[in-house]
Amino acid sequence: MPRLHNDFPGNIAGSVFSKGGDVIVPPDQHIFVAITTLAATTFSNTTGLVAEEATRYANTEDAAGDAASGSETYNEGSGGEEVVVGDSFPAGIDIFGQYTKINVNSGSIIAYYARK
Repeated sequence: MPRLHNDFPGNIAGSVFSKGGDVIVPPDQHIFVAITTLAATTFSNTTGLVAEEATRYANTEDAAGDAASGSETYNEGSGGEEVVVGDSFPAGIDIFGQYTKINVNSGSIIAYYARK
């Protein structure tokens, strides 16, 4: 049987635990692909969730998927909002995307990184 290279768990190269204070950054040539909240979590407004493509993945830098209604494209939908410090994600939530920096304001997470 051929080995699958694109299966999600097989791509995980490592993980980082954070309960706030410092911005976490993946190793060179890696990107955060999943975040699991271990407690109710909020992210810093400035460097909380920095997506590699801000209009494609929910983040704190820009509203992903916020094209005008009726002008959706293959890569961007409409109606999306920017994540702000007041947005709380309860424990047990998984966030998927491509993130270059994460800064927990409150709560705790495990962030999983994979090769680009």
